[in-house]
Amino acid sequence: MIVYLWIAFGSALGGVARYACQDWATRHISETFPWGTMIVNIIGCSIIGFFATFTGPDGRVIVGPPMRQFVMVGILGGYTTFSSFSLDALNRARDGQWAQAAGYVLGSLVFCLLGVWLGHIAAVATNGR
Repeated sequence: MIVYLWIAFGSALGGVARYACQDWATRHISETFPWGTMIVNIIGCSIIGFFATFTGPDGRVIVGPPMRQFVMVGILGGYTTFSSFSLDALNRARDGQWAQAAGYVLGSLVFCLLGVWLGHIAAVATNGR
């Protein structure tokens, strides 16, 4: 049960960091393109790639599953879920499961965009427009 509390705490930290990064990008780069989201996703993917390898079974620093979950699921999950998606795709490709990796990437893109569109349509219908 304690791991859930650590993940919740990490998620809160990640969410605040995401908002701060996006706010900074909006104020300093541009309000017309989602630079903040792109920057968050790139940073999150870079951190999860480093952390997963650095602290994994063959890594330089071995940490237990609770710490990995706190950082990877909690902090980075609150910061961006794109980091988990990218790590999953990389792991499949690295394991030589190229078709599965490509299907995962393509399927995620298509079905997530479809989900956003269907959610939008449902909200428009609910709003009575």
